[in-house]
Amino acid sequence: MTAPSTVGLSIEARNLHWLLTNLVEEVPGIESVAVVSSDGLLLLSSDPGRNEEARQARDVSRKGPRGSAADLATVVSGVGSLTVGAARLMDHGAVKHTMVTMDEGSLFVMSISDGSLLGVHGAADCDMSVVAYHMALFVGRAGHVLTPELRNELRQSLEPEPSESPESPEPTGSAR
Repeated sequence: MTAPSTVGLSIEARNLHWLLTNLVEEVPGIESVAVVSSDGLLLLSSDPGRNEEARQARDVSRKGPRGSAADLATVVSGVGSLTVGAARLMDHGAVKHTMVTMDEGSLFVMSISDGSLLGVHGAADCDMSVVAYHMALFVGRAGHVLTPELRNELRQSLEPEPSESPESPEPTGSAR
């Protein structure tokens, strides 16, 4: 995994990046990770190189998310919403975590705070209990710092940089 650029970010944002990097590097079998806000927006990703690729594809196609970070964020948001709805129907309280096992991989979704979610895509041979344990550690460490201000900062850090094109000059002496 390539470490994301944290230049210009607050200490809390850099700490979250560090926690996410450690999660991916320390836990065998984790392929990608996404932190998603309650409204489904990607806040943090383990594959930041793909974030720009996802933005460019979105801008070109306008048909939906592209790239692993955007795809994982979409799936995590959808699974999170579905399980919250199921929990309401069953009247059994809040959803703590969701696990989906597939033939060639696994998906783990865990609540962080205020509706934010941590999503992990794991390899087929990952130890699910180890992944879940480390996700719980991440949530415990990140939950109290994931404030609305920090979520806003993380969203803005994923937005494309403003274009470097010169602005059009102001007209002078124009009559109305």
